[in-house]
Amino acid sequence: MEFMPEYAPLVVLAFLGSCFALGVTGVVIVYGLARRKRRQILLGLAMALAGAGIYAGLLLVASFSSKERVLSLGEQKYFCEIDCHLAYSVVDVVTTRALGTPPNQVIAAGTFYVVSVKTWFDEKTISAHRGNATLAPNPRRVMGVDDAGRQFASLPEGSKACELERRKLAPLTRPLRPGESYVTELVFDLPGDAKNPQLLITDADRITSLLIGHENSPFDKEIFFRLTSAISRRGREPSQTHS
Repeated sequence: MEFMPEYAPLVVLAFLGSCFALGVTGVVIVYGLARRKRRQILLGLAMALAGAGIYAGLLLVASFSSKERVLSLGEQKYFCEIDCHLAYSVVDVVTTRALGTPPNQVIAAGTFYVVSVKTWFDEKTISAHRGNATLAPNPRRVMGVDDAGRQFASLPEGSKACELERRKLAPLTRPLRPGESYVTELVFDLPGDAKNPQLLITDADRITSLLIGHENSPFDKEIFFRLTSAISRRGREPSQTHS
């Protein structure tokens, strides 16, 4: 299973078209104020309210009809970059109490979840005239979430320990060319009472909350990655020194 945003280019065009229409009505209102023409002012206000109401209604209908999804190991979640798509998937999950080696070892307050995330530039989604230019991914908001709704940020110090312990992996912001992919390791320190932990990767840009059908829009359901069923092995316990 995969999640592909439906009608993403049309959604963006609808948003841009609505913004343009509101701009036009704003000009009509300003013209009416400058000329003291009450009819033009009322016409502009009516057009603005009608357009905003229709768009807000479509936004809410799409949000309330959406369904929460949880993707398993290897399943892909696509993000629209207008003329192309990036796909994210969880390819491995490791739990451990400690990362790195002394003196650079980091100890978890609960349990470290080291999540390997693959970013892939799907070359089948590019426009015919785009070419082979690199794409810098849009900013992403990344967090761990449990059944209680608690949110956990990824730990920079944990990722640094992963680099020291293993190989240096690519950040989520690394540019790609069509067909290229890379793996990023995200580290979360989850408490022992965290039930059914999941990973959320979504757009960080707040403007996406105004896009019809986007998971960031009000009341829209989100698309998560399941972590518990993806755990493949156990990591090391904290190192101890003896005098």
